[in-house]
Amino acid sequence: MGQEEKSYFVHESSYVDEGAIIGEGTKIWHFCHIQSGAVIGKNCSLGQNVNVAGGAVIGDRCKLQNNVSVYEGVILEDGVFCGPSCVFTNDLTPRAEYPKGRANYKKTVVRSGASIGANATIVCGNTLGKCALVAAGAVVTDDVPDYTLVAGVPARVVGRVDEHGNVVEWYRDDHKME
Repeated sequence: MGQEEKSYFVHESSYVDEGAIIGEGTKIWHFCHIQSGAVIGKNCSLGQNVNVAGGAVIGDRCKLQNNVSVYEGVILEDGVFCGPSCVFTNDLTPRAEYPKGRANYKKTVVRSGASIGANATIVCGNTLGKCALVAAGAVVTDDVPDYTLVAGVPARVVGRVDEHGNVVEWYRDDHKME
């Protein structure tokens, strides 16, 4: 980045490509890569080894723990928490030898206040609702309604949460996402 004064922090081991937009007060820690065209809001925290691709959008006050990659087509609204090593995808049928490129990418939206647990996978083309909570290790293959707790492989509704993440209602084991 040149010698200009920055309103955000980037650890010396990280790379921010020209053309990335980073909001005031954001902290980018060790070994991160922010690619050209990425947009990161104000007062975010990106842990070690976070990658944000061009075309990805991260709102204000988001916290991405270590080893999270946010790919093109993923939108995190304000106040989203991504646990360590959670995974986003952007192509339902990827092939190394026959890439289809952006035309095949599916948009993923994580609404304000939602939290994703460690090692969870969010399959592209889905929306996680406002203040939704995805349990660690879950694999989300469908939309998750607002204030809903999902767990398992594939993820199923197991309860309801409030905006603080407190479980306010548990459902039976056989309750499926609707």
